[in-house]
Amino acid sequence: MTTSLRALYHTIRHTIGHHLTRAGVAVTALTLALPAAAHPGHAPDSGFVAGLLHPVTGVDHLLALLAVGLWSRQQHGHLLAPTFLVMMALGAASSGGVALPALELSIAATVLLLGGLAAYAPRLQWRMQPQLAVLIVGACAFVHGLAHGNELTGVASGAGFILASAGLMLLGAIPGERLRRPLAAAIGAAGIWLVALAG
Repeated sequence: MTTSLRALYHTIRHTIGHHLTRAGVAVTALTLALPAAAHPGHAPDSGFVAGLLHPVTGVDHLLALLAVGLWSRQQHGHLLAPTFLVMMALGAASSGGVALPALELSIAATVLLLGGLAAYAPRLQWRMQPQLAVLIVGACAFVHGLAHGNELTGVASGAGFILASAGLMLLGAIPGERLRRPLAAAIGAAGIWLVALAG
């Protein structure tokens, strides 16, 4: 092996090891937070503050929003976050107090799907059409809306919920390129755990 190839090998090995370490720390931190429940099943709340706090009280919703933020940044598009908000609102409006079967499992699966797609976005970017990305995000958002629509009542709580959700997606879009993939991979790994808990 030539000196240049040896140097390249060590650089690649160091970079991969560095990202795996960061992802491992993130997965550990997320796993410690998971016993709070995948979706805590709150009693119906009302009021702006209740809606504002609602997205951070369920690990599933929090992680899905962060994943959408990470993915939207890597897709170099501005449609994913607004799509999530609109479709989530439609899902909430469509919930009508009906408890759907396997809803918890579906929500957990969205975390796994969105985290995985955000982690592999650099590889998928040239193959996935923006329309497909919007469709996937919209479907995931509708499922989240169905779940949370039964827990929040009134316009004020809905407004707080939408505002906080938008803020979390913006937060997910902040990490730089080096951190996006390990963070998204950690969210996908947490999604696997959530699916196991909900199954």
